Amino acid sequence: MKQGQLYIVSAPSGAGKTSLLNALRGRLQHVTVSVSHTTRSPRSGEKDGWHYNFVSIPAFQAEVEQGHFLEYAEVFGNYYGTSKLAVDALLDAGKDVILEIDWQGARQVRAKTDTAISIFILPPSLTALEARLRGRKQDDDAIIKRRMREARSEMSHYSEYDYLLFNDDFEDALQELCFLFSAGRLRTDRQVQHYGELLSRLVSA
Repeated sequence: MKQGQLYIVSAPSGAGKTSLLNALRGRLQHVTVSVSHTTRSPRSGEKDGWHYNFVSIPAFQAEVEQGHFLEYAEVFGNYYGTSKLAVDALLDAGKDVILEIDWQGARQVRAKTDTAISIFILPPSLTALEARLRGRKQDDDAIIKRRMREARSEMSHYSEYDYLLFNDDFEDALQELCFLFSAGRLRTDRQVQHYGELLSRLVSA
């Protein structure tokens, strides 16, 4: 493909978004996830340029002032953002690029481009979502309750997305996600990009 497609994928914490996207990239080589910029410090095991692009606050703010981010936000005192230049380079290379962002970031991206396809991943129930959060064994009850409140708030924006995917069975959800990305490459406008000469020969007198 001569030009890739931009995707937005959002989900509440615990819905399985990251696991699904990791598995998706393992199956579809043309799909990649944009690496965000952040001002927070690297955690154990995180690599610069792989998990995040770690930058200073002044450097991040300079990028904001120059309009280099498709979207950005401040979360608990740290900044996170998506580089427009980096995303455009991947799209120009024919990659389908995923922005793994929340509904607020999605709104910012939609304000700057009308070509992004958005997908919202949902849990099968609130009970299942809470069980997944507790299954991580990382948070106490107070944090779990806060995460559940945040999840309900996040999920209330599902109608802003083009596609809804319920992650009840992981393999079923992964297959549906693969279908979405594969079908996207079969759209007429993208096939014309790739097979323009062949199409001309097929319909020429």
